[in-house]
Amino acid sequence: MEENNSRGGKGGLPPGFDNSPKNNRKGPKFNMYWIYGLIVLALIGLQFFGSNMQSQEKEISFLEFRQAFLDQGKVKKVIIVNKEVAEVFLNKPAQTPPANQNPMGLGAPRESEPDFKFNIGSYDVFDRNFQEVMKKYVAEGRPEVPVTLENRGSFFRDFLSTALLPIIILIAMWVLIFRKMGPAGGGAGGGIFNIGKSKAQLFEKGTKVNITFNDVAGLDEAKVEVMEIVDFLKNPKKYTSLGGKIPKGALLVGPPGTGKTLLAKAVAGEAQVPFFSMSGSDFVEMFVGVGASRVRDLFKQARDKAPCIVFIDEIDAIGRARGKNAVMSNDERENTLNQLLVEMDGFGGDSGIIILAATNRPDVLDSALLRPGRFDRQISIDVPDVKGREKIFEVHLAPIKKSKDLNIAKLAVQTPGFAGADIANICNEAALFAARKGKTEVDMSDFNDAIDRVIGGLEKKNKIISPDEKRVIAYHEAGHAVSGWFLEHAHPLVKVTIVPRGVAALGYAQYLPKEMYIRNTDHMIDDMCMSLGGRAVEELVFGKISTGALSDLQHVTKMAYAMVSVYGMNDKVGNISFYDGQSEGSFTKPYSEETGRIIDEEVRKLVDSTYLKVKELLSVKMDAVKIIAEQLLKKEVLFKDDLENLIGKRPYETEETFFEDIPPVTNLPLGDVIPKSDAPSVQQGPEEGQGIA
Repeated sequence: MEENNSRGGKGGLPPGFDNSPKNNRKGPKFNMYWIYGLIVLALIGLQFFGSNMQSQEKEISFLEFRQAFLDQGKVKKVIIVNKEVAEVFLNKPAQTPPANQNPMGLGAPRESEPDFKFNIGSYDVFDRNFQEVMKKYVAEGRPEVPVTLENRGSFFRDFLSTALLPIIILIAMWVLIFRKMGPAGGGAGGGIFNIGKSKAQLFEKGTKVNITFNDVAGLDEAKVEVMEIVDFLKNPKKYTSLGGKIPKGALLVGPPGTGKTLLAKAVAGEAQVPFFSMSGSDFVEMFVGVGASRVRDLFKQARDKAPCIVFIDEIDAIGRARGKNAVMSNDERENTLNQLLVEMDGFGGDSGIIILAATNRPDVLDSALLRPGRFDRQISIDVPDVKGREKIFEVHLAPIKKSKDLNIAKLAVQTPGFAGADIANICNEAALFAARKGKTEVDMSDFNDAIDRVIGGLEKKNKIISPDEKRVIAYHEAGHAVSGWFLEHAHPLVKVTIVPRGVAALGYAQYLPKEMYIRNTDHMIDDMCMSLGGRAVEELVFGKISTGALSDLQHVTKMAYAMVSVYGMNDKVGNISFYDGQSEGSFTKPYSEETGRIIDEEVRKLVDSTYLKVKELLSVKMDAVKIIAEQLLKKEVLFKDDLENLIGKRPYETEETFFEDIPPVTNLPLGDVIPKSDAPSVQQGPEEGQGIA
């Protein structure tokens, strides 16, 4: 049976869309600035020519002029023009005009042109010499030769100043105004009259984009989804022959730094079709109606270039849910969103326009924007796992001169919870550390320093800390270390130090958690105990507490409220979650005051019981606390091996521990109320001005 392609255009494309080279021709661009430059040069040349017209006469000395003409009585009068040129009129016999000329005596015959001209040189010298000669002539009874001084402009100079130059200025201003009013190249709006134009950046076929799918690592599943869209634009007949339709839109969703925009750039480099890129914030301006106008203009350009891809970065800037909060509503933003909804669903399925968008806040987007028919697919781009991080390290280490013994697998294991942007920053910092030390290669120690620098901040060894404060810091960090060492579900300790880092931390304990996607109550309670270990040791050893546990208390409070009100881990509150991702900006809580009071009471009970648990543990293990604290005062930094030598192996350590033989590493802080993944944790030491953390 013959295939019916009546709906298809050339090469399987939608009707009306021709992807042939004739539609993508680019003629030579004519630069108007060359014309402006030539006009300026011409004006300068005319000015120079006009000002030098009178400087073409031969310069003779006053003595020669006197001997040849004045003393001979040949000079009738002299006119000095612009104090530069002398026009000499000689005595000539009078000529009687014909009888038939000027019969009524109207007008006088025009005076003849000067007989010759010459440059006088210095006007003052010429005038002084001429006056002396005239005094001598008067004394001898000879007639005085009249001399007059005239200031004249040349024809070119007068023409430029009075006629041509003003006309040129007016024409230039007129052209400039119309250039501002006219459409800018590539659809980018410019000028007050072009404010409703789209600011999208256009990458047409043949435009060199250096990023390809090979540069995107650790996002294998997302790449498959996006590559299918690219393949459909390249080979539409492959899908339409089976009756399939390409998704109208795909939404890239993921935390910051995971590679959403990078993946879109790779699409621009691989698709070989026109690619429009625009940020969500570029739609809205201070003028009413501009956002909707720019949406219309963007899709008009896209239809002219179809088949094409339109990428909107940070779409949550205009796509937030409507009507959630009447007090904080924004009519202009909602009008822009309404126009976007109409445009996305206002053209047929074979239009050849695919919408890509990226956001890290999918919970605040309007439900009408997320429905099938607009964004048919939501592509999740999450924090990479250990294999993904290894591939990302390989990409970012390619241009770096690395040591042969550098173990990329170990680097991937050391960085759970790190996004692609974090890994790129670590690789760059490691190269800078190696260069600072004068090395020719980047080795593992440089990466350890880079991880400490990126996560913990700059090391401040020169900060002056009193011995008493240093002792409190040491015991505080020893409390974190020992509590984590003897708690079954706590994260394994890697490093503890009292060396100040960053803006406020005066010490910290570093842990390397396993990558877990779910956590039970035991994990969370042990994590809270480990965070409160520093505060508990202060009370047990010194009999008083300091302000240094601020970050610890914040972390514990968030986790306790999450357990009670979000995760349903409290018997009294029950299996209820009050978390609503789309209730942002709401001034009302999703529960009554009585329920809120119960939640507060249960959180307080949970934190108090956790604090008592860790105090009992540290009371039993006080000898280990003192040993580690005294060693910290001597060495300032203790690693996992040091703790094993001081207080023995960790009771819950297994031989399969995944970070065995890994060099010490600084880790990321926990603290999200709704954690999406287990990131490396840090129990910070005292905050500057507030004590220990």
